Amino acid sequence: MAQPPIFSLEGLALQQGGRWLFGGPTPSSGAAPIDLHVLPGDRLALIGRNGAGKTTLLKIITGRIEADRGQRRVKPGTKIVFLEQEPDFSGAKTLMDFALSGDDAPAAHEVEAIAGQLGIDMTRDAATASGGERRRAAIARALAQEPDLLLLDEPTNHLDLGAIDWLEDWLSRYRGAFITISHDRTFLTRLTRATLWLDRGTLRRKEVGFGGYEAWEEQVYAEEARAAERLDAKLKIEAHWLERGVTARRKRNQGRLEKLHQMRAVRAAMISGAGTAKLKLASDDDFKSKSVIVAEGISKTYGERPVIKPFSLRIQNGDRIGIVGANGAGKTTLLKLLTREIEPDTGSVTHARTLSGVMIDQQRKLLEPDATVRQILAEGGDWIDVRGVRKHVQAYLKDFLFDPGLVDTKVGILSGGERSRLLLAREFARTANLLVLDEPTNDLDLETLDLLQEVIADFDGTVLIVSHDRDFLDRTVTITLGLDGSGKVDIVAGGYADWEAKRRKPVAAKPAATARKDEAAAPPPPPPPKAGPKLSYKDQRDYEILPARIAELEVAIAKGEAILADPELYAKDPQRFATISKGIENARAEKDVAEERWLMLAEQVEG
Repeated sequence: MAQPPIFSLEGLALQQGGRWLFGGPTPSSGAAPIDLHVLPGDRLALIGRNGAGKTTLLKIITGRIEADRGQRRVKPGTKIVFLEQEPDFSGAKTLMDFALSGDDAPAAHEVEAIAGQLGIDMTRDAATASGGERRRAAIARALAQEPDLLLLDEPTNHLDLGAIDWLEDWLSRYRGAFITISHDRTFLTRLTRATLWLDRGTLRRKEVGFGGYEAWEEQVYAEEARAAERLDAKLKIEAHWLERGVTARRKRNQGRLEKLHQMRAVRAAMISGAGTAKLKLASDDDFKSKSVIVAEGISKTYGERPVIKPFSLRIQNGDRIGIVGANGAGKTTLLKLLTREIEPDTGSVTHARTLSGVMIDQQRKLLEPDATVRQILAEGGDWIDVRGVRKHVQAYLKDFLFDPGLVDTKVGILSGGERSRLLLAREFARTANLLVLDEPTNDLDLETLDLLQEVIADFDGTVLIVSHDRDFLDRTVTITLGLDGSGKVDIVAGGYADWEAKRRKPVAAKPAATARKDEAAAPPPPPPPKAGPKLSYKDQRDYEILPARIAELEVAIAKGEAILADPELYAKDPQRFATISKGIENARAEKDVAEERWLMLAEQVEG
C-alpha cells in the first residue's frame, strides 16, 4: 500500500516583482498552479534555470515565504530542514554558535560528531572563516537536526572533493526524503531517483533520476516545437532560442566532446612517465614556438610546508588545463604561479609575449545593484564589442540565455545565478587569449554550464580552470594537474576521472637503472588518429564548405535579430518585420540542418 505524502503543495500561486512566478489568479494569467507531493524516502532533483524560482519554492516548502494562493500541508511530526546556499552567520561569534542558534537547534555533540567527519573546527571565528569552512559548518548544523525532509540549495558549493564524497555517502544512507538544487551533475546522477523540473512557472515531475533528465527535457522541447509550428512567425522567432537552443547546443557539444577526446589522446602522447608535459616532436623549436606558458622546475614553500614541489610544464596555445585537489592542497598557489601573480621559490615561469588574460575568480566582483544590464554590458548603449566583433546587446543577451527584455532591468532584481551569468557574459566579451577560471561553476544552472562548456570549447586560446565540479572538468579539460596535499603535482592527460583512475591504480617502483633503460627503449608516441573512411566527393565537399555556410547563417541571423530589436519596427513597417522574421526562421532551420549534417560527416572523418 502506498504511503501518504509527508509534505504537499496544492494549487500554489505566487506573485513576485509584478508578475506571477507560479500559477496566477486566472488560467490565462500564466503557468498552471503548482502541485507537489513529497513521499517518505523521496530523492528529488529540482532543476530549472537561474531565476525560475527554485530557491523561492524551497522557501515556500519551509514556510518562510507565504504563497498568494494554494495549500501547504505538512504531515504532523515532520521536521523540515533547509540548507541554504548562503546561510546567515551574522551574530555568531564562532561556527558552533551558528550551528546551535535558532529555535530548533541540534544537540552540540551531534554537531561535533558530523563536524569531525567533515574535518571542520567549530571553534573557528565565524567572521573570518572561509567559504568552505562556513559551508561545512552549515552542513553539520543541518544534518545534526535529523530531518525528515532535507532541502539542499547548492550543497556542494565551496566543498572540496573529499567533502563532496563524504556528503554523497551520507545522503546515500539517509532514510529521510530530500530535495536538492545543484549544478553538480555527478552529485545529482549518483543520488537522485526522481526529477522536478521548474520551467516557465510550471513544475513537472518524472520518476527518473537526473541521469534521465536531459532525454526527458529534449522530448518535452521537441513536443513544444511541433506545437509551435502552428503559431505565427513572430512568436516562433521569440521562442526559438528558448525551445530549440538547448537541444541544438547539446548536438554541437557531442562533436566538441569528440574533438576533446582526440586532443587528450594527442596530449597523452606528449606526457612522459615522470609526469612532465613534454612534446615529442621532431623539432623542439616548433613546440617552443607554440608554448604560451613554460614552467621550469618551479616550487613554493610556506614556512616548512612544501606547497608545490619542483615540477615543469609547457602549456600550448589551445590547452585546457584543469587544477584539482582538496581545499588547502595548493590549487590557488599553483594558479598564481602559472599566471605569475606570485614568484616561485625555485625555477621560472615564462609567458609568451602576446599572452593577455581575463580572470574570473570565485569571489566574483560585485556588480552595482542599481546599474542596468545594458550598462553592465554595453555602458548604456545598444552595441557591445565581443572579442573584436560588434554585436547588438540584446542579441548577446540571448547568447547567454537571457530574455532580451531584461536589457534595462536593474542588476539588484536578478537572482544570484543570473548575476553570475551576467558577469560571465561581460568577461567573455573581452579580447584575450588566456582565460583563468577559479571555481566558475558556482551559482550557475545546468543550462548555463552547457553554455560555459561551449564557450570554453570555442575559445581560441588557452584556459586554466580550478574546479571541484567533476563532470565539468571531464567535459572541458585536456590536461589535469592533480594536487594531493603533499606538494606533488600529477600531470594527467584527460579530466577528473582520468586523474582519479591514476590515483587509484597502484604503480610498482622500478630500480633507477631499469627505469632509464625502459625510457630509452620506449617507442615513440603514436601519431594523431587517422581520418576515418574516405568520403564521397559530395560528402567531402559538404564537410569542407558547411562550416563557412554555418558561419554565414549565424551572421545573417544576428543581423536580422539586431533589426528586430527595434521596438518600433513592427508599428512602423509590419511587412518588413514579417519578412525579416521569416528570413530568420528559414536561416535557423537551414543552420540546424547544416550543423547536424556536418556533425555526421565529422564523426565519419574523425571516428
